[in-house]
Amino acid sequence: MLHTVKQGETLYQISQDYRTPLSVIISANPTINPNIIYPGQTIVIPGFPQPETIPYQIEVSVNNRTLRLLKDGVVQKQYPIAVGSILHGTPVGNFIIINKAPNPGGPFGTMWMSLSKEHYGIHGTNDPSSIGKAVSRGCIRMYNKDVEELASIVPIGTSVIIHP
Repeated sequence: MLHTVKQGETLYQISQDYRTPLSVIISANPTINPNIIYPGQTIVIPGFPQPETIPYQIEVSVNNRTLRLLKDGVVQKQYPIAVGSILHGTPVGNFIIINKAPNPGGPFGTMWMSLSKEHYGIHGTNDPSSIGKAVSRGCIRMYNKDVEELASIVPIGTSVIIHP
């Protein structure tokens, strides 16, 4: 897949976000200078499909506290979510799902789906009363049954667009 460099990003941080070794990213991009990257530059991230080859897309509205699943641009389902608190806001931007982990334990409920931003994901919860509130550390919380359903539908590489 291709990643477009954003202001302030480093190649090291990009490798962390995608959980892909820096050496692998450098090898996949032989024409770039790893010490000088710039906003707008595209970098190949090996091992992930291009999001446009996947019919599904996830759209998250932080303000409305909703997550919508789209297939070929048509809304299939909408779910209630919890989002980041004032101190730990949910990141806004375009990401992909890079892995899935059933039964991660603790506050993450019965499913965890990592986003291509280190430390952030879409996950279940051990506190269903938090859904609909701004209480997380920036992650997107869902009811366990909802996140399990979503994870069973969307593949790795699915685009996740988070907006205010």
